[in-house]
Amino acid sequence: MEQLNSKDDSSILYPVIDENKSASYSVNLIHSGPEDLALIVKAADFAARRHRNQKRKDLAGTPYINHPIGVAYILTNEAKVFDAITLAAAMLHDTVEDTKTTFVEINEQFGQEVHDIVRECTEDKSQPREIRRRMMVESAPTHSHKAKLVHLADILYNLRDLECGTPLGWDRGRVQQYFRWSKEVVASIKGTNDNLEALLDDIINRNLK
Repeated sequence: MEQLNSKDDSSILYPVIDENKSASYSVNLIHSGPEDLALIVKAADFAARRHRNQKRKDLAGTPYINHPIGVAYILTNEAKVFDAITLAAAMLHDTVEDTKTTFVEINEQFGQEVHDIVRECTEDKSQPREIRRRMMVESAPTHSHKAKLVHLADILYNLRDLECGTPLGWDRGRVQQYFRWSKEVVASIKGTNDNLEALLDDIINRNLK
């Protein structure tokens, strides 16, 4: 998915989580087992290495790795998703699309299921942006449930970015186009996660003119 702006406003990108809920999230992750935690950490390390020279499109040059970490954060803290495969795929979802990483590498390092989710989340950069967006609207309903979760968290993170400010090279019209496209994608995979869909509906309705 397109790289967007990312200002240093953690209150928007990472809403405050109730301490009691936060504690329960930690317990859920601990109960996932050491193998699951190892997979998530391995994916985070892999993504950090592959995205190490990339920046988001903000004036501060925010490290790109903030984005996949933020998507995984949204899944655990707001969607209440603790599945290690989903979280690993969230960390890796832009590695093939935006770096020289291959699907073969993802399969070899993280297994078939993570590979399949990353593939579902990867746009074909050889196609024009408008075609890629239309393809996402049309294909998203056929994707796995875990890929749909990553899609929703990815879009939510990006929309929160847009509320922080307009990315370099964008104008207000393009921002509105992104919100309209996001609304189409979310509608196409309705029923994936109530929490994320409520948050997305709110931010889209608040910003779409």
